[in-house]
Amino acid sequence: MRKIKHGGYRLGAGRKVGTGKYGESTKVIRVPVSKVTDIKHYILRQQSQNIDTMFNVKISDTQQLPFFAHKVPAGFPSPADDHVEKRLDLNEYLINQKEATFFIAIRGDSMIDASIHDGDIVIVDRSKQARIGDIVLASIDGEFTVKTLAKYLSKPRLVPANKNYQYIDITENMEFEIWGVITGAVRKFK
Repeated sequence: MRKIKHGGYRLGAGRKVGTGKYGESTKVIRVPVSKVTDIKHYILRQQSQNIDTMFNVKISDTQQLPFFAHKVPAGFPSPADDHVEKRLDLNEYLINQKEATFFIAIRGDSMIDASIHDGDIVIVDRSKQARIGDIVLASIDGEFTVKTLAKYLSKPRLVPANKNYQYIDITENMEFEIWGVITGAVRKFK
């Protein structure tokens, strides 16, 4: 009989029982590819670092609102144009690929210097390829986080936008996945 030196079933191989994230053994299952994201959302929803809530995008009716193209200074008052130049649909403006887009409510202040604050809702597009410098939604060992994607010594690094937080270097022993690129944020003032 040939000895197996890597992978496969052998005595002592794999994660030790009770040492995983859930403290119990796991089972591999087959699911339709179209349901993988939904199942991951369900499992990981409450296990997030700075993610509060995930929302599926439901765009049934578009709502076009008046859009004044006149730029208003934030300093001294200026007479505003009294006519609407066109109509703006926020779904059309904020979402490129509705089938690959979802919303997440942010919890915490690790991204405040990128203008992402506690309670904001960010837009995540899974169809975009993440590039260095993009703000991404990542999963590390089953926990979600929103950080800026960087590279250090040819390996991925997640960088917060707040000097009070440390960056996260991704190592081979971490379960790491980029779920999507943050393409925008929504904030209510009242």
